Amino acid sequence: MDDRYGADVLATGWKGHGVREVPRVAASRDLVVEVADDGFCGAVVAVSGGLVELEDRTGRRRLFPLGPGFLIEGRDVVLGPPVAAPARTGPQRTASGSFAAADARARTARASRILVEGRHDAELVERVWGDDLRAEGVVVEYLQGIDLLDAALDEEPPTAERRYGVLVDHLVPGSKESRIADTIARGRHGAHVLIVGHPWIDVWQCVTPRAMGIERWPEVPRGTEFKVGVCRALGWPARDQADIARAWQRILSSVKSYRDLEPAFLGRVEELIDFVTVPQ
Repeated sequence: MDDRYGADVLATGWKGHGVREVPRVAASRDLVVEVADDGFCGAVVAVSGGLVELEDRTGRRRLFPLGPGFLIEGRDVVLGPPVAAPARTGPQRTASGSFAAADARARTARASRILVEGRHDAELVERVWGDDLRAEGVVVEYLQGIDLLDAALDEEPPTAERRYGVLVDHLVPGSKESRIADTIARGRHGAHVLIVGHPWIDVWQCVTPRAMGIERWPEVPRGTEFKVGVCRALGWPARDQADIARAWQRILSSVKSYRDLEPAFLGRVEELIDFVTVPQ
Protein backbone atom coordinates (compact mmCIF):
# COMPACT_ATOMS: atom_id res chain seq x y z
CA MET A 1 0.00 0.00 0.00
CA ASP A 2 1.33 3.41 -0.97
CA ASP A 3 2.22 5.85 1.79
CA ARG A 4 0.19 8.95 0.91
CA TYR A 5 2.33 11.11 3.15
CA GLY A 6 5.72 9.97 1.86
CA ALA A 7 8.82 9.51 3.96
CA ASP A 8 9.32 10.52 7.55
CA VAL A 9 9.92 14.30 7.52
CA LEU A 10 11.99 13.98 10.67
CA ALA A 11 14.47 11.61 9.04
CA THR A 12 18.06 12.78 8.48
CA GLY A 13 18.53 14.76 5.25
CA TRP A 14 14.84 15.52 4.70
CA LYS A 15 15.66 19.11 3.68
CA GLY A 16 17.64 17.85 0.72
CA HIS A 17 14.87 15.74 -0.78
CA GLY A 18 14.03 16.95 -4.28
CA VAL A 19 16.84 19.53 -4.36
CA ARG A 20 19.03 19.27 -7.46
CA GLU A 21 22.72 19.36 -6.69
CA VAL A 22 24.66 21.68 -9.00
CA PRO A 23 28.11 20.30 -9.87
CA ARG A 24 31.23 22.20 -8.89
CA VAL A 25 33.80 22.78 -11.61
CA ALA A 26 37.35 24.14 -11.22
CA ALA A 27 38.00 27.30 -13.26
CA SER A 28 40.95 25.87 -15.16
CA ARG A 29 42.57 27.97 -17.86
CA ASP A 30 40.85 27.81 -21.30
CA LEU A 31 37.64 26.34 -19.85
CA VAL A 32 34.73 27.86 -21.81
CA VAL A 33 31.78 28.96 -19.67
CA GLU A 34 28.68 31.10 -20.13
CA VAL A 35 27.38 33.62 -17.61
CA ALA A 36 23.77 32.74 -16.90
CA ASP A 37 22.62 36.32 -16.18
CA ASP A 38 23.70 38.06 -19.39
CA GLY A 39 24.87 35.31 -21.77
CA PHE A 40 28.52 36.43 -21.90
CA CYS A 41 30.53 33.43 -23.12
CA GLY A 42 34.28 33.15 -22.85
CA ALA A 43 37.32 31.13 -21.91
CA VAL A 44 38.97 31.37 -18.49
CA VAL A 45 42.19 33.37 -18.74
CA ALA A 46 42.87 34.15 -15.05
CA VAL A 47 41.58 33.52 -11.53
CA SER A 48 42.52 35.79 -8.62
CA GLY A 49 41.00 37.14 -5.44
CA GLY A 50 37.77 35.21 -5.80
CA LEU A 51 37.23 36.51 -9.34
CA VAL A 52 37.46 34.76 -12.70
CA GLU A 53 38.43 36.64 -15.88
CA LEU A 54 36.78 35.46 -19.10
CA GLU A 55 37.76 36.31 -22.68
CA ASP A 56 35.24 35.98 -25.52
CA ARG A 57 36.00 35.19 -29.17
CA THR A 58 36.47 38.91 -29.99
CA GLY A 59 39.13 39.36 -27.30
CA ARG A 60 36.82 41.23 -24.90
CA ARG A 61 37.54 40.42 -21.24
CA ARG A 62 35.28 40.67 -18.16
CA LEU A 63 35.55 39.77 -14.47
CA PHE A 64 32.96 37.75 -12.54
CA PRO A 65 32.85 36.42 -8.96
CA LEU A 66 33.46 32.70 -8.59
CA GLY A 67 30.50 30.61 -7.46
CA PRO A 68 27.09 29.85 -8.94
CA GLY A 69 25.60 31.52 -12.01
CA PHE A 70 27.64 29.85 -14.77
CA LEU A 71 26.73 27.40 -17.52
CA ILE A 72 28.80 24.78 -19.31
CA GLU A 73 27.13 23.41 -22.44
CA GLY A 74 23.83 24.79 -21.14
CA ARG A 75 24.05 23.15 -17.71
CA ASP A 76 24.31 25.00 -14.38
CA VAL A 77 27.64 24.76 -12.60
CA VAL A 78 29.31 26.33 -9.58
CA LEU A 79 32.66 27.69 -10.65
CA GLY A 80 35.44 27.29 -8.10
CA PRO A 81 39.16 28.10 -7.99
CA PRO A 82 41.52 25.89 -10.02
CA VAL A 83 43.01 22.90 -8.26
CA ALA A 84 46.68 23.36 -7.43
CA ALA A 85 48.92 20.75 -9.02
CA PRO A 86 50.76 18.56 -6.50
CA ALA A 87 54.44 19.30 -6.05
CA ARG A 88 56.73 16.93 -7.92
CA THR A 89 60.33 16.01 -7.23
CA GLY A 90 63.16 15.08 -9.54
CA PRO A 91 63.92 16.33 -13.07
CA GLN A 92 60.80 17.62 -14.80
CA ARG A 93 59.98 17.63 -18.49
CA THR A 94 57.99 20.20 -20.39
CA ALA A 95 55.02 19.21 -22.54
CA SER A 96 57.38 19.13 -25.54
CA GLY A 97 59.52 16.45 -23.87
CA SER A 98 62.53 18.62 -23.04
CA PHE A 99 63.97 18.91 -19.53
CA ALA A 100 62.71 21.96 -17.64
CA ALA A 101 65.37 24.19 -16.08
CA ALA A 102 65.36 24.17 -12.28
CA ASP A 103 64.92 27.96 -12.11
CA ALA A 104 63.33 28.68 -15.47
CA ARG A 105 62.70 32.35 -16.07
CA ALA A 106 61.33 33.93 -19.20
CA ARG A 107 64.09 35.33 -21.38
CA THR A 108 63.84 38.81 -22.90
CA ALA A 109 61.99 38.45 -26.19
CA ARG A 110 64.14 37.97 -29.27
CA ALA A 111 63.66 40.05 -32.39
CA SER A 112 62.99 36.82 -34.28
CA ARG A 113 59.42 35.54 -34.33
CA ILE A 114 57.32 32.49 -35.17
CA LEU A 115 54.22 33.36 -37.17
CA VAL A 116 51.20 31.06 -37.38
CA GLU A 117 48.02 31.40 -39.40
CA GLY A 118 45.44 31.63 -36.64
CA ARG A 119 44.66 31.74 -32.96
CA HIS A 120 44.08 28.00 -32.67
CA ASP A 121 47.52 27.33 -34.17
CA ALA A 122 49.08 29.73 -31.65
CA GLU A 123 47.24 28.14 -28.71
CA LEU A 124 48.29 24.64 -29.71
CA VAL A 125 51.94 25.69 -30.03
CA GLU A 126 51.72 27.45 -26.66
CA ARG A 127 50.20 24.39 -24.99
CA VAL A 128 53.09 22.10 -25.94
CA TRP A 129 56.07 24.42 -26.45
CA GLY A 130 55.12 27.38 -24.23
CA ASP A 131 57.73 26.70 -21.53
CA ASP A 132 60.47 26.17 -24.12
CA LEU A 133 59.56 29.32 -26.05
CA ARG A 134 59.58 31.49 -22.93
CA ALA A 135 62.95 30.07 -21.93
CA GLU A 136 64.29 30.93 -25.40
CA GLY A 137 62.58 34.32 -25.61
CA VAL A 138 60.58 33.40 -28.72
CA VAL A 139 57.24 35.11 -29.32
CA VAL A 140 54.49 33.45 -31.37
CA GLU A 141 52.27 35.81 -33.34
CA TYR A 142 49.34 34.94 -35.57
CA LEU A 143 48.24 36.18 -38.96
CA GLN A 144 44.73 35.90 -40.33
CA GLY A 145 45.96 33.72 -43.18
CA ILE A 146 49.08 33.31 -45.29
CA ASP A 147 47.59 35.78 -47.78
CA LEU A 148 48.68 38.55 -45.37
CA LEU A 149 52.24 37.28 -44.88
CA ASP A 150 53.89 39.33 -47.64
CA ALA A 151 52.40 42.57 -46.31
CA ALA A 152 53.47 41.68 -42.75
CA LEU A 153 57.04 41.09 -43.92
CA ASP A 154 57.06 44.42 -45.76
CA GLU A 155 55.91 46.18 -42.61
CA GLU A 156 58.69 44.69 -40.47
CA PRO A 157 61.28 43.25 -42.87
CA PRO A 158 63.28 40.23 -41.65
CA THR A 159 67.06 40.43 -41.28
CA ALA A 160 69.83 38.12 -40.13
CA GLU A 161 69.08 39.31 -36.57
CA ARG A 162 65.30 39.27 -37.00
CA ARG A 163 64.30 35.94 -38.52
CA TYR A 164 60.77 34.79 -39.14
CA GLY A 165 59.66 31.19 -38.99
CA VAL A 166 56.20 30.66 -40.50
CA LEU A 167 53.86 27.72 -39.87
CA VAL A 168 51.22 27.17 -42.56
CA ASP A 169 48.14 24.95 -42.71
CA HIS A 170 47.58 22.72 -45.76
CA LEU A 171 51.04 23.22 -47.25
CA VAL A 172 50.85 20.60 -50.02
CA PRO A 173 52.05 20.70 -53.65
CA GLY A 174 49.74 22.68 -55.92
CA SER A 175 47.81 24.40 -53.12
CA LYS A 176 47.33 28.14 -52.85
CA GLU A 177 49.41 28.05 -49.68
CA SER A 178 52.37 26.39 -51.39
CA ARG A 179 52.30 28.90 -54.26
CA ILE A 180 52.40 31.84 -51.85
CA ALA A 181 55.16 30.20 -49.82
CA ASP A 182 57.27 29.56 -52.94
CA THR A 183 56.86 33.17 -54.10
CA ILE A 184 57.98 34.57 -50.74
CA ALA A 185 60.89 32.13 -50.47
CA ARG A 186 62.19 33.33 -53.86
CA GLY A 187 61.51 36.99 -53.12
CA ARG A 188 63.33 39.79 -51.35
CA HIS A 189 62.61 38.43 -47.85
CA GLY A 190 63.35 34.79 -48.54
CA ALA A 191 66.88 34.68 -47.12
CA HIS A 192 65.69 35.26 -43.55
CA VAL A 193 62.30 33.54 -43.64
CA LEU A 194 61.57 29.84 -43.25
CA ILE A 195 58.07 28.69 -44.25
CA VAL A 196 57.04 25.18 -43.30
CA GLY A 197 53.67 23.52 -42.89
CA HIS A 198 51.58 20.48 -42.23
CA PRO A 199 49.41 18.72 -44.84
CA TRP A 200 46.03 19.01 -43.11
CA ILE A 201 43.24 21.46 -43.90
CA ASP A 202 43.09 22.75 -40.34
CA VAL A 203 45.29 22.64 -37.25
CA TRP A 204 42.53 20.71 -35.44
CA GLN A 205 43.68 17.65 -37.38
CA CYS A 206 47.20 17.96 -35.95
CA VAL A 207 45.81 16.50 -32.72
CA THR A 208 45.89 12.71 -33.02
CA PRO A 209 42.55 10.86 -33.17
CA ARG A 210 43.84 8.67 -30.32
CA ALA A 211 44.11 11.71 -28.04
CA MET A 212 40.57 12.66 -28.99
CA GLY A 213 39.19 9.18 -28.41
CA ILE A 214 37.96 8.86 -32.00
CA GLU A 215 38.91 6.47 -34.79
CA ARG A 216 39.78 9.23 -37.27
CA TRP A 217 38.96 12.83 -38.09
CA PRO A 218 35.73 13.00 -40.12
CA GLU A 219 35.64 13.83 -43.80
CA VAL A 220 33.93 17.19 -44.32
CA PRO A 221 31.90 17.59 -47.54
CA ARG A 222 33.09 20.22 -50.01
CA GLY A 223 31.24 23.48 -49.46
CA THR A 224 30.85 22.95 -45.70
CA GLU A 225 33.02 25.04 -43.40
CA PHE A 226 35.56 22.61 -41.94
CA LYS A 227 35.05 23.27 -38.23
CA VAL A 228 31.27 23.24 -38.55
CA GLY A 229 31.44 19.96 -40.49
CA VAL A 230 33.69 18.35 -37.89
CA CYS A 231 31.39 19.35 -35.03
CA ARG A 232 28.32 18.01 -36.80
CA ALA A 233 30.02 14.73 -37.68
CA LEU A 234 31.14 14.22 -34.07
CA GLY A 235 27.70 15.10 -32.71
CA TRP A 236 28.80 18.38 -31.14
CA PRO A 237 26.77 21.62 -31.27
CA ALA A 238 27.70 23.89 -34.19
CA ARG A 239 25.06 26.61 -34.09
CA ASP A 240 27.36 29.60 -33.65
CA GLN A 241 30.90 30.74 -32.93
CA ALA A 242 30.48 29.99 -29.23
CA ASP A 243 29.88 26.32 -30.10
CA ILE A 244 33.00 26.29 -32.30
CA ALA A 245 35.01 27.87 -29.46
CA ARG A 246 33.79 25.20 -27.04
CA ALA A 247 34.67 22.49 -29.54
CA TRP A 248 38.20 23.83 -29.86
CA GLN A 249 38.66 23.98 -26.10
CA ARG A 250 37.51 20.37 -25.95
CA ILE A 251 40.13 19.44 -28.55
CA LEU A 252 42.86 21.54 -26.94
CA SER A 253 42.20 20.05 -23.50
CA SER A 254 42.87 16.58 -24.92
CA VAL A 255 46.49 17.56 -25.63
CA LYS A 256 48.67 16.75 -22.62
CA SER A 257 52.05 16.55 -24.32
CA TYR A 258 53.84 16.20 -27.66
CA ARG A 259 52.66 12.58 -27.80
CA ASP A 260 49.16 13.83 -28.58
CA LEU A 261 50.25 15.61 -31.77
CA GLU A 262 50.92 14.28 -35.25
CA PRO A 263 54.65 13.82 -36.03
CA ALA A 264 54.40 15.97 -39.17
CA PHE A 265 53.28 18.89 -37.01
CA LEU A 266 55.82 18.24 -34.25
CA GLY A 267 58.73 18.20 -36.67
CA ARG A 268 57.76 21.46 -38.31
CA VAL A 269 57.42 23.37 -35.05
CA GLU A 270 60.77 22.08 -33.80
CA GLU A 271 62.31 23.12 -37.12
CA LEU A 272 60.97 26.66 -36.71
CA ILE A 273 62.23 26.95 -33.13
CA ASP A 274 65.70 25.90 -34.26
CA PHE A 275 65.59 28.42 -37.12
CA VAL A 276 64.71 31.45 -34.97
CA THR A 277 67.07 30.58 -32.11
CA VAL A 278 70.21 29.64 -34.05
CA PRO A 279 73.18 31.84 -33.01
CA GLN A 280 74.24 34.34 -35.66
